[in-house]
Amino acid sequence: MRRPLILTGIDLPLEPSCGSTIWCSDVYTRLMGHGYDTVFAHLPGSGTWQHGFPATAELGVRKAPYGPGFDAYADALTDEVRGLIRAWRPDLIHAQHLGFGLALALARAAGEVPMLSVAHGTDVIAATQHEQARAVLREIVDASMSVVVPNAAMATEVDRLTGGRHTARLVIVPWGVPLPAAPTAHPRAGNRLHLVHAGRLDANKSTVTAIEALARTTGHRLTVIGAGSERETLTRLATELGVADRVAFEPFLPRQDLFKRFADFDALLFTTRTLEAYGLVAVEAQAHGLPVLFSDLPGLATTLGAGGLSFPPGDPGALASLIDHLAAAPATRQVLHRDAVANARTHDIDHTAAHLAALSHTAREGTR
Repeated sequence: MRRPLILTGIDLPLEPSCGSTIWCSDVYTRLMGHGYDTVFAHLPGSGTWQHGFPATAELGVRKAPYGPGFDAYADALTDEVRGLIRAWRPDLIHAQHLGFGLALALARAAGEVPMLSVAHGTDVIAATQHEQARAVLREIVDASMSVVVPNAAMATEVDRLTGGRHTARLVIVPWGVPLPAAPTAHPRAGNRLHLVHAGRLDANKSTVTAIEALARTTGHRLTVIGAGSERETLTRLATELGVADRVAFEPFLPRQDLFKRFADFDALLFTTRTLEAYGLVAVEAQAHGLPVLFSDLPGLATTLGAGGLSFPPGDPGALASLIDHLAAAPATRQVLHRDAVANARTHDIDHTAAHLAALSHTAREGTR
């Protein structure tokens, strides 16, 4: 007997280009343990990433952002998705992001196939800024039996963006990460910290705050690991602020390689400026033993718990003060290390998969 099949995907290349693809790989690998198979649709890309999806389907449409070409892009994707539905005959659709073109195509092509949607953060941010993105989000939520959000702050924002029409569809499913057997990073002696910022280098991640904060301290070092549109700007800023000798830039690292690097650092800087869905790399850093200095955004304090210290978003002076405080307090570093590991243990990806499996079962039973 065939296992129930989920059709999902993101209209990005099949590689760890963002936390969403990594999260999907983690979740849908584990959903197999709950009796589900998955087809993950994606755009062409390098194809070298060792993901966990049981099956994939490459899309042929050229991606178009919001603007004059987006409607034609969504129409072409919808035609492709109808072909995927005919070919794979899925029992359920999971639409990732409440604003990406593929999620919209899945909503329009679903027909009688029940659909859940999953908010990831960038989609909700876009909907707060652009009417076109807001309209897409509303259409996807309208077509969904349930809308999965990772925290209460995002549930509130989606509810506001949809005018409170579908409050009952919003389901908070805390996200998680694969947990290591034991932490790999441990508090080190000394009062000069080696800090790390890892992830996408764009305006919302606000790596500029980390570099400006470092310039207001003495002796500490920062390693920026990642790629993105802000890379050249950040490199130039480090030179202008006179900290080029204390800021090292490294390219994007595959996940397991990044985990090995955590042992080289004393804390992770998490400087996102506006909405954050979850903070995947921050929880991963905690799981490996690193305390996190993070922007005080809605939901993040709940996600990161006592294993970190917060500062006002975009405030390099406040972040610099936290860095100096941490450097001067080895006992605090010990406590934060312990609390970071304990907090991460509450964010097991297996719990996330179990929640999604239960919602998927309910959706399938509700259509019979």
